[in-house]
Amino acid sequence: MNVFIRELKALRKSLVIWCLGILAMVAGGMSKYGATESSGQSINDLMASMPKAMQAIMGTGSLDLTTVSGYYGILFLYLIVMTTIHAVMLGANIISKEERDKTAEFLLVKPISRKQVIFSKWMASLVAIIVLNSVTFLISHLMVDYYNKTDESYLIEIAELMGGMFILQLMFLSLGTSVAASIKHPKRAASISTAVLLIAFFLSMAIDLNENLEILSVFTPFKYYEAKDIIGGTGYEAIYITVSILLVVAMTIYTFIAYEKRDLHI
Repeated sequence: MNVFIRELKALRKSLVIWCLGILAMVAGGMSKYGATESSGQSINDLMASMPKAMQAIMGTGSLDLTTVSGYYGILFLYLIVMTTIHAVMLGANIISKEERDKTAEFLLVKPISRKQVIFSKWMASLVAIIVLNSVTFLISHLMVDYYNKTDESYLIEIAELMGGMFILQLMFLSLGTSVAASIKHPKRAASISTAVLLIAFFLSMAIDLNENLEILSVFTPFKYYEAKDIIGGTGYEAIYITVSILLVVAMTIYTFIAYEKRDLHI
């Protein structure tokens, strides 16, 4: 029995639904840019007049909303939330579902080790987030290019944004798998993992609202790869890439160790 192939087949339907959701988000959001493009500088003035809390929620920051790349930067915040929620729930569910659905005994009596099971599931999850990231990149490039009325290409900026998104997807996928591999109640894995994600997201908003909290940025991955920095030319920061890699490696190793040692509910 090929666990990798089995998991990929099981993920097909949900992956299609998530891809359609991304399409609706990007197409719907960029259509608003097309409708408001003629407003010009008044869009920036309107956003600047809004309370700081509203600016933080909308993710405007220092983005120039009169440009198609700046407007897409707003959408990127919500695309990040969508794709990381997908990743963390995927990681939690793909590990815990055997116990939740009472199929752990059927799986583990096969001539396959627990490490092989986890590796196959992790690789299937990796393929899923790569597909979702690639679809997001393709749709984003097509929509930004469609509404771009200048000769400037934003392909590199979008590719850099997708790179940051992929790293965040890996981080939250690893979070989901590590939580699911360690807790005794598999049904709670997805809710606990998603709660951690939302706490990190709201912390990033709190930092935007209060500059004195900037020191806490390292505790929320949503501050690692912000559109305003990547589009603005700052790019990635070495410390955040280092922290991201260390967290992914640590949580992945912990997933294998925890799942190997724990008693499974069958």
